[in-house]
Amino acid sequence: MMPHTDSSVVTLAEGPARAPLTTPTGLQACVTLRRRRLLVLGLNLATISGFATALWAVLAQDGVDGIDLALLACGLATLPWTVLGFWNAAIGVALLRAGRTGVRAAAPHAAAGEEDTPLHLATAVVMTLRNEDPARALARLALVRESLERTGRGAAFRYHVLSDSDDPAAIRAEEAGVAAWRAGLPEREAARIHYRRRPDNTGYKAGNLQEFCAGSDADLMLPLDADSLMTGPAILRLVRIMQAHPRLGILQSLAVGAPADSAFSRLFQFGMRHGMLPYTLGAAWWGADCGPFWGHNAVVRIAPFAAHCRLPPLRGGGAVLSHDQVEAVLMRRAGYEVRVLPIEEGSFEDNPPTLLDHLTRDARWCRGNMQYLRLPAMPGLLPMSRFQLAWAVLMFLNPPALTLALLLLPWRAATQAGPAAGAGALFLLWLLLSLAPKLAGYATVLADREARAAHGGASRFVAGMLAEIVASFLLLGASSVRLTAVLVAMLAGRAGRWTAQGRDPRGLRWGEAARALSGVTLFGLVVCGALAAIAPALLVWSLPLTLGSLLAVPFAVLTAAPGPGRAMVRSGLCATREEIAPPWEIARLRAGSAERAVP
Repeated sequence: MMPHTDSSVVTLAEGPARAPLTTPTGLQACVTLRRRRLLVLGLNLATISGFATALWAVLAQDGVDGIDLALLACGLATLPWTVLGFWNAAIGVALLRAGRTGVRAAAPHAAAGEEDTPLHLATAVVMTLRNEDPARALARLALVRESLERTGRGAAFRYHVLSDSDDPAAIRAEEAGVAAWRAGLPEREAARIHYRRRPDNTGYKAGNLQEFCAGSDADLMLPLDADSLMTGPAILRLVRIMQAHPRLGILQSLAVGAPADSAFSRLFQFGMRHGMLPYTLGAAWWGADCGPFWGHNAVVRIAPFAAHCRLPPLRGGGAVLSHDQVEAVLMRRAGYEVRVLPIEEGSFEDNPPTLLDHLTRDARWCRGNMQYLRLPAMPGLLPMSRFQLAWAVLMFLNPPALTLALLLLPWRAATQAGPAAGAGALFLLWLLLSLAPKLAGYATVLADREARAAHGGASRFVAGMLAEIVASFLLLGASSVRLTAVLVAMLAGRAGRWTAQGRDPRGLRWGEAARALSGVTLFGLVVCGALAAIAPALLVWSLPLTLGSLLAVPFAVLTAAPGPGRAMVRSGLCATREEIAPPWEIARLRAGSAERAVP
């Protein structure tokens, strides 16, 4: 196929010399966004300054020494991510309460998706695979195709399986799976399904997509991961928005967790689901044209992506692993907007089924984001784009800061007569700020009778909320220690492996969990043991942050076991709306999963 050409693609040299009055799509005035961003900056700086001042007052009550300064540094390191999360959630809740007007204020592009306009752009739906279970992945892609066909607009879409697999068994299964899929369709429809495998995975997933785009004659691309699922109407909405706004380069959907049988997945995605909506809506209100790209479940304009979003090599060699955010800032530099559609509508993904799988995924993201420190200078980036890259690095300051603070607590307790006045209140305030996004989401549901009913009623929802909050603290304790170890290993020159993710529910043996989490457990034993001996009252206060490391092994085993998962499914604990009233695509997916599980 000949590469697609687009006369709207511009370079930096073609841009206007004067500052623009609106964003590239003309949707928003730049002065409006500047005021919003200054407001958010001011709110964050004021909150961080107030908290830092209070923390200093607490630490300095009995004089200041090196331990106090170290604890102050740890506290300051946790504040940017925590405080911005609070204000994003607060803004998001205010916008949700305003209804459609609030959503339009954050996402003025959303209106174009509601019009039933014909499709005149061709879209390539692409699924990238590398040594994944092809039957599982292709089942999802087939559902996407079938859902689009049901809309009557299926002729505008082509389907591409882009393989980077090097496992011979996986390759054979991919080829056989695609062949069987095509054989079950009429010839005209089968001709829209394509399979391509690269002999090597140069540039990893980003290289795979760039190679595809270089030879594609489609206008738009919808990249999907092996665990992605989207409904036809949700995809049509994204495509229509892209059609209406030619200067929109990337449109990211708000992907939420699909109904899950694993206890860990259910707990994790219940909190993630309810925190993501207000957080993303609030962030979109001021982030606007410099929005996020998560690498999947998004529509991408192929011509500028191919022309401007090729990743630079890292200083010292190697390829960028966490490619999506770099591609987003490069797309914005090229004069195209990157937006998110902060609406929960037909965009799903699977979450890790066990604690170990979650920690592995977090380690991957940490290694990938830390590579941004090795990016060469990229001239022409907007200040917001530079902030996005810096923010992706700063988010991983929390784990080592919390871990170091916990290690310092027994030392400080041994040198001080007792807890400083006000320390408990300050700690509770920090916990409240850290929970703000999900608490905002929970409050939004509880305040709406229809939303409560969609989640199985208020009692069931509150039970799920309480279970998730407890689990989130256990997860925080374990993940902070593990990510700290990952960062230490990176500083020592041990990069770790970038392997395929575990996606299917599985039980964990006690021995497997103990071996994987021995360092995390040892950390919990040392800190909790020292606090129990030196300051038992302080141990009780520390439990929200230390219990997770102490109980990491039983938490991992119990939340991976089939029994607790089945019990949660039967009772509807941590059920999402799509589990209680499943759309056609989710019902078909779960029916197919059940059939494959039968021996």
